[in-house]
Amino acid sequence: NPVDWYPWGEDAFKKARTENKAIFLSIGYSTCHWCHVMEHESFEDPEVAELMNNAFVNIKVDREERPDIDHIYMNVCQMLTGSGGWPLTIIMTPDRKPFFAGTYFPKTGSQGRVGMLELVPKVKDIWDTERSKIYSSAEQITAELQKPLVMVTSTGLDKGAVKKAYHELASRFDETHGGFGTRPKFPTPHNLLFLLRYYYEHKTDDALQMVLKTLKGMRNGGLYDHVGYGFHRYSTDPEWLLPHFEKMLYDQAMLLRAYTEAFQITKDTFYKKTAEEIIEYTLRELSSESGAFFSAEDADSEGEEGKFYVWTVDEFREAAIGDSELLTEYFNLSEGGNFRDEATAEYIGANILHVKKSINELAEKYNSSPEDISQRIEAVRKKLFDKRSKRVRPHLDDKILTDWNGLMISSLAYAGRVLGNPDYVDYAEKAAGDILEKMYKNGQLFHRYRDREAGIEGMLDDYSFMSWAMTELYEATFKTEYLKKAIYFQNNLDQYFWDDINYGFFANSATDNKLIARMKDIFDSAIPTGNSVALMNLHNLWKITGDRSFAEKASKMIKAFSAKVNETPSAFTHFLSAYLINSDTAPEIVIAGKKDDEVTKEMIYLVNSSYLPNSVLVLKTPDNNISEIVHYSANMIDNDGKTSAYVCRNFSCQQPVEDVSSLRNLLGVE
Repeated sequence: NPVDWYPWGEDAFKKARTENKAIFLSIGYSTCHWCHVMEHESFEDPEVAELMNNAFVNIKVDREERPDIDHIYMNVCQMLTGSGGWPLTIIMTPDRKPFFAGTYFPKTGSQGRVGMLELVPKVKDIWDTERSKIYSSAEQITAELQKPLVMVTSTGLDKGAVKKAYHELASRFDETHGGFGTRPKFPTPHNLLFLLRYYYEHKTDDALQMVLKTLKGMRNGGLYDHVGYGFHRYSTDPEWLLPHFEKMLYDQAMLLRAYTEAFQITKDTFYKKTAEEIIEYTLRELSSESGAFFSAEDADSEGEEGKFYVWTVDEFREAAIGDSELLTEYFNLSEGGNFRDEATAEYIGANILHVKKSINELAEKYNSSPEDISQRIEAVRKKLFDKRSKRVRPHLDDKILTDWNGLMISSLAYAGRVLGNPDYVDYAEKAAGDILEKMYKNGQLFHRYRDREAGIEGMLDDYSFMSWAMTELYEATFKTEYLKKAIYFQNNLDQYFWDDINYGFFANSATDNKLIARMKDIFDSAIPTGNSVALMNLHNLWKITGDRSFAEKASKMIKAFSAKVNETPSAFTHFLSAYLINSDTAPEIVIAGKKDDEVTKEMIYLVNSSYLPNSVLVLKTPDNNISEIVHYSANMIDNDGKTSAYVCRNFSCQQPVEDVSSLRNLLGVE
């Protein structure tokens, strides 16, 4: 477009200094709907572009490629305006210090919202006539930004923080539709994972029921793609009906974990089937040929949000010939449609497929068996899929991000264990191998890969999420190289990201000094923060290896974050899930025996199929050297060739057992 965009880098900053211009920084991402709107309205408009090129040096940043930059300036926007979002608009001095922030701006102002045609000349005038005030303001904003977000306190984590988080979530729970709050409604799977752990620890059935109702509501609603599978980003209404249609890799990853754990607890195949469908979508649409996963699919196609996903009744009936009445009722289509035009808010005859009646209800109504109804639904779904495949697809964001791949690899490996599908584990290994081959050089991770180029120094999320992935791959395969890699990535975080003064991990490495502030992510938002995952990794690695240094660092993290967590614990649900790994009920399980022995396999299956969220599993075989890493397992041996299982809690071990029934009793599972 006619705006003279620069990438983030010294060329842009040098030009701004040389020409005495402010910098206009636009942060967005390629599947962001309102980013597209602002681009079409303003950045593609010659009049707006001329004003911007005259007034500013313009920089464009992908927030997914540079979450560190986005985090800094999103904090600025929230500090100055009380809210944030994308596109994120920042105006700053040539030395990257901000003095103005906002989000979406239309071309022309209306209803109290300033437009680009008014904003740009006004900012330029102030820049030309009152620059000293601008620099003074920018210095104050930057100084505030650089203040530590968390400080070490002596209070420690309140014993009631976990229960308080549960009650905060319960108070926001939508008992009618599931989920939390009203609108917009995000999946936030780590909230659900926390509630499952709360249920496990406290046997509070309400915690489990909140999770199950939410998972069913999301899967049956328009948030889910009933034709091609996978979840959209969030729902714009309380009913999970009208989604924001983009599909993100991280949502698929975290929701896969949630549905897998729900199946582990309930044994209800509804959750298993949903997990399998998420995997089918991800492998079909988001996987690269070499194994790693792409980032996202857009909400828009042919310039319209959701056009790829919605159906008129006539289009639907054409695919559902012979079963039109049943399938129209099942997917809740109507002549007038349920999808509103975004500009006019009027119904346009298009429908978002969603489910309200169960298979059993329809079977009774249509005097048929549930199996027959399911087969008829599936036959039409395939026809709809084939018909939809001829449409113009939404844009695929084909950059590969290390951190998001770490989430998907960990969930795939876990699903492979729980669902008993080695193909899922194999694909998790393939994706991990691809990441390690392309984005791991000379002991360092890189953040982004695209067009055969790996770039951007790895950040906290890259190392912590990949360490999680390596731990899950170890427990799924028992290959010691994965465990060693998990430890290596954690040690890298300790060396280059750790805050020696206030504890916790910075978002950027100590070797990266090109930003105006070194930020520390603490709140779990759309996905768990890198610090929460790092705490989880520290606890897991401590329980696996027995190395006290992991526990000591975890203890310091808890001490550092405790004041913030105590204030609003429901904003730290993954952090609290990680904290619970250190509970007295969490077992360390070591199975000593030959990997291909039937009893060994049965014991592993028992552990994998049982919901033991805070446990770790180690396999010691005659031909592996796991005792070099798991020191406390040195004397754990099979008994004259018979597999032995050791169950320990806080490294205090009970007598080994040699049969599955006894192991079941030790673990307290059915």
